[in-house]
Amino acid sequence: MKMDLRKLALLVVVLIVADQVLKIWIKTHFALGEFVTVFPDWFQLRFIENPGAAFGMRLTTGGGYDWGKLLLGLFRIAASCGIGYLMVYLNRHKETPKGVLVGLALILAGAVGNILDSALYGLCFSASTPMTVAHFGGSYAGFMMGKVVDMFYFPLFQWNGCPEWLSFLVDQNNYFFGPVFNLADSYISVAVVYLLIFQYRFLNK
Repeated sequence: MKMDLRKLALLVVVLIVADQVLKIWIKTHFALGEFVTVFPDWFQLRFIENPGAAFGMRLTTGGGYDWGKLLLGLFRIAASCGIGYLMVYLNRHKETPKGVLVGLALILAGAVGNILDSALYGLCFSASTPMTVAHFGGSYAGFMMGKVVDMFYFPLFQWNGCPEWLSFLVDQNNYFFGPVFNLADSYISVAVVYLLIFQYRFLNK
């Protein structure tokens, strides 16, 4: 059954706005590395910045311009356009489940949300930390050179007996370093798991 593409587009926009509002709030109210505990022992808001380059790869010139990050950003933009086209294409076929289109909308929103960080944050903010709203206006990095803002951290368990040679795996309170992620990452992860589990037959076909 076909979906109204306007509703899908509205869903994508709402998800992107939610992601960006949270990221900008974190970036303008937290110092880099600062955190607050939301629920004791298992959920924190922790401000970190991810350079956004695949596997940490950097292809800088003598002037420090990261061509690898630029190429990766342009690839992400092209991939997002491809996902958008795929949504329109699949919506033409009546046998496409609505769940597939919603899942792709989540992936598209997550991809665009992180692209905006890289594309614009280096131009819109003057420094990484500390930051207030008054710091808007002076750029610290060029187009596609901004860093992705992450904030969700779940220290699921404490490793008090961690050997010294593995100490890089825990923080100062011996909590295991899990990934720190953002709303955009959540959109993508939830959508991929949903599509693989509940839409496997359609995707396989």
